[in-house]
Amino acid sequence: MTSTANPQTTAPTGLELPHRLRAQFPILQQRLHGRPIAYLDNAASTQKPHAVIAAVADYYRHQHANIHRGAYQLSQDATAHYEAARARVAEFLHAADPAECIFTRGTTEAINLVAQAWGGANLQPGDEIILTELEHHANIVPWQMLAERTGACIRVIPIDDRGELQLQAYQRLLSSRTRLVAVTQVSNALGTINPVAEIIAAAHAAGALVLIDGAQWVAHGATDVQALDADFYAFSGHKLYGPTGIGVLYGKRELLEAMPPWQGGGDMIERVSFDGTTYAGLPNRFEAGTPHIAGAIGLAAAIDWVLEIGFEAIAAQEQRLLALATKRLAAIPGLALQGAPRYQAAVLSWIAVDPPVATLDLGLQLDLEGICIRTGHHCCQPLMERLGLAGTARASFAPYNDDAEVERLAAALEQILQRARRRSLAAAAAPVSQPARPLEPTAAVHPVAGSAPVAVSAAAPGGSVADPEANASVNRPPTPLAPAPNAQTLAYPPASAASPAAAAEAIADLFEALPDWPMRYQQLIELGDAMVPLPAALKTPAHAVSGCQSQVHLVLRVRPGSSDIIEFRADSDAGLVRGLIALLQQLFSGQEAAAILAFDAAGFFARIGLDRQLSLTRRTGLDALLRRVRQLARAQNAANGTAGLGPGPGP
Repeated sequence: MTSTANPQTTAPTGLELPHRLRAQFPILQQRLHGRPIAYLDNAASTQKPHAVIAAVADYYRHQHANIHRGAYQLSQDATAHYEAARARVAEFLHAADPAECIFTRGTTEAINLVAQAWGGANLQPGDEIILTELEHHANIVPWQMLAERTGACIRVIPIDDRGELQLQAYQRLLSSRTRLVAVTQVSNALGTINPVAEIIAAAHAAGALVLIDGAQWVAHGATDVQALDADFYAFSGHKLYGPTGIGVLYGKRELLEAMPPWQGGGDMIERVSFDGTTYAGLPNRFEAGTPHIAGAIGLAAAIDWVLEIGFEAIAAQEQRLLALATKRLAAIPGLALQGAPRYQAAVLSWIAVDPPVATLDLGLQLDLEGICIRTGHHCCQPLMERLGLAGTARASFAPYNDDAEVERLAAALEQILQRARRRSLAAAAAPVSQPARPLEPTAAVHPVAGSAPVAVSAAAPGGSVADPEANASVNRPPTPLAPAPNAQTLAYPPASAASPAAAAEAIADLFEALPDWPMRYQQLIELGDAMVPLPAALKTPAHAVSGCQSQVHLVLRVRPGSSDIIEFRADSDAGLVRGLIALLQQLFSGQEAAAILAFDAAGFFARIGLDRQLSLTRRTGLDALLRRVRQLARAQNAANGTAGLGPGPGP
């Protein structure tokens, strides 16, 4: 794996570079929902060029064998390729010795390795670890776990309103108790480029070590760990155009040699007996078991690919795209850009405020246009709390992106906001006594035991139940203002059918007739628009349901006067999730606990093509909502002595 000359002197212009590069990425030749893919989620993971794919495939086709101990030629060749990859990484980082570069599964594992091996051996009660408000959870949670175990304390460098670290506050945090400073080189949410050289120098002056999370930097600029004087440096291959499941921890030799092993097993030992074990030297001590050989080889190929383009050309193209995107999105009425650091990587975050549109809905509607962005809290919940937001929409650029994709993004956002304004105006103009909403069944609801039934307008089966107050007859005289609703006085949707299975058939008749995801998505948005919102007074932390891509609130109860009828109302800031809530209400609200537990919700949503939306991995809060409904149903079954009827399939 020889080094490739850096052709920066003949680098193509910003308009030529993406055209030349896109042809090297098979996935970018595809279409998404009938449109060319505009992949703008490079901070989450970059796509893979032919060179990387070919290197991994060639290894599996012609070179694969387990490494380090095989006497046969194939194993020796595989070992040589693996160690050559390590040497390539060391050269890329400007490390003094390849043995200082430990292969891991990624940045997260690298940070955990330091926290467990170095931190566990060196931290005492009262010692301090300094983090920043910009950190990814991967550079927060391992240190919290370590602090809980050792009695160490965590201190946090604040940011200003631009999204930049307050370095004077950092200087005040440093003390004789500081043992480690762990800081991201680039914020994955705002793109802030931190002055890590200055941070390292100040920490060393206070006698502390420094770990740099370089995951968001290594694909954008040159890295010299010796010039930085970094004690530890971590990055992931998949953010550098390499394979997933491979990353690197760099550590100064003297630090790594003093650290105990983190994991035990094969290849990290010199000798094992039941009387004791002696451990291997670097780097094997920290690479227990069979490593990701193909991943290391693919990472080396990715490094070669990046260096062939040259960081000067990469940075010029990415900064040009960032400037264009910032200008275009800042000019869109109703969008609010988040963060304005003076030194910024090719990451741009925003929210829609006028009218408000949930970031999940922004991401889903852009997806229908073939545009891939990231939405949610980006694994930076403390930063989002500092910003006063639940999450943002984020576009992040790579040198294979071009001006046309930025224009597509801006045009699509303008259209989304225009549609949202039209819906908002239509909703504001609609009379209180509007006709029955789509897919609402005829039934009666008893909000409180002993109360008179309240009629609900008839409509086709298949969706949410409107609030009775919103469906009052136009001839009904006005009534005095009622007190603010609570969980007991709230009107709950009744059963829409004799059982969840019967309700499911009505829903299936509709959704199975819709041929593709865009049409199913539109139907869900319409269901969500038709669903009466949960009163704001009930959108409290007590009723909140976790989900990083949307805010969900649930009011759940057993119907008064009943021992097993489950009723609920729910709401979300995301239109898609509101539509899914409408379906769940039709399936389960007003149904017996045993019937809810017996119904296979996961199978049904797969049947109608919505299984991806209910999946736990979507993190929308829907899975947690359904689990709470089933948890109450299970508790009522147990209380009624019918626990044997559950739990049934589904979440």
